[in-house]
Amino acid sequence: MEVSPDIHVESSRIQKQIEDHLGMGPGNLLFEYRQLDGLVRLDLITVNPRHHQSFLFRYEEGYDKLDALRKMLTYVQRLRDTESSYTIQWRTHGDKELQTSYFRAHNAYEALDKLYYGRDLNTITVFSVVLNPSS
Repeated sequence: MEVSPDIHVESSRIQKQIEDHLGMGPGNLLFEYRQLDGLVRLDLITVNPRHHQSFLFRYEEGYDKLDALRKMLTYVQRLRDTESSYTIQWRTHGDKELQTSYFRAHNAYEALDKLYYGRDLNTITVFSVVLNPSS
């Protein structure tokens, strides 16, 4: 199945809108796609420029790549306001410096899932998970 150039242009345009809305450059956001049960799953991953660790920002599923991207754009523009903000303090094994990361999630477990995304649970020690006051 050949993909139309228009789809690439539209995908790039939506990805840019997501980057702009989040205030993150192309090197700090990764858009990873995979087929899952007849759908396309988009994992939006953030890369921290200071410690170069990556975390799951959010995933969306759609019937194709563009549908998943459009859902992600809707989320970053509006729906993320329905989630709480969490601060997690953690350290990788072998590192002496304590790191602080911030996540939007429905609960502390979801925030921890985003922290541990794509890594072995034994590679990070979590020191605290704090629900931030809402403004």
